[in-house]
Amino acid sequence: MLILGVLLDGPLHGYEVRKRLELWGAQHWANVAFGSIYHALAKMAEEGLLEVAEVADAAGEGRGRGGRTVYGITPEGRAEFDRRLRAYWAEIMPIVDPFQVALTFMDRLPKDDLLTAVHDRQELLRAGFGMFERALDGKRSGNAPRHVDECLRLSAAQYRAQLEWLEQAAEKIENDDLP
Repeated sequence: MLILGVLLDGPLHGYEVRKRLELWGAQHWANVAFGSIYHALAKMAEEGLLEVAEVADAAGEGRGRGGRTVYGITPEGRAEFDRRLRAYWAEIMPIVDPFQVALTFMDRLPKDDLLTAVHDRQELLRAGFGMFERALDGKRSGNAPRHVDECLRLSAAQYRAQLEWLEQAAEKIENDDLP
């Protein structure tokens, strides 16, 4: 869906798609595998969601060896994007986080190790807030759409919720109320 959405504004080649997603900070809020963009573009073209708009050589002219394939979205691709966009607003999916697996087995760690793990995770989350701020600043300087900032703000809110939970959990662990 991300690639289809990027191409709504006009045809691009794979490198431009990647740069747009990086500008948006998509690696912070979506499962983006930048190395698979070219494969995804080719696959969506095979499925009729995209079309090859042009093949340019390295200088950007005509057809050329080793050139860049520029993809545009088809009417079918626009329809698929619209279908997915509406579906994603309507479905609630679990947030899959390996940390919850660690929580399940917190009783397997000695108390001191568990407290160390909790405090270390708190520091990682605090560092994550700085990462989100830098990403927001980078997006602003790159003229990314303002509404894309909300993806980073949502991720920061999830970090904040986890940090608050960890603060409460640390107190419970210290008082032997957990695990």
